Amino acid sequence: MSDPRLIPCPHCNGLNRIPAARLGDQPRCGRCKQEVLPGAPIELTQANFASQLKGDLPLLVDVWADWCGPCKAFAPTFYQAAGQLQGRCRLGKLDSEANPQLSAQLGIRSIPSLILFKDGREIARQSGALPLAQLLAWLAGQAV
Repeated sequence: MSDPRLIPCPHCNGLNRIPAARLGDQPRCGRCKQEVLPGAPIELTQANFASQLKGDLPLLVDVWADWCGPCKAFAPTFYQAAGQLQGRCRLGKLDSEANPQLSAQLGIRSIPSLILFKDGREIARQSGALPLAQLLAWLAGQAV
């Protein structure tokens, strides 16, 4: 039996206890029955951010805005990374324009910005868009 991991549902924010060996089996939420670890980034907002920080898997947040060209250019790379990191790291997108209070609380000075959270705390930050290989290497350096 593998150690269970606590993972918040991206749909209802309910915490799910999932055996580590089953993280790749597309686990479903015990409350809402939706997929807990989708192969795409989740949308983060002021309302769900604190709930999504909980859990045992790291959360990589891409802070972006619709008017930002580099943000739009980086989006496909971030989606690709979400598929490759499924079960090891959760990825979320935070629209800085739609969530200005949360962006200010996080100290966002430039976009795109990547913030890696582990155990509810920020452990690393990277400004600017990265190619996929460099993004994965940066995360590997953070033990993700």
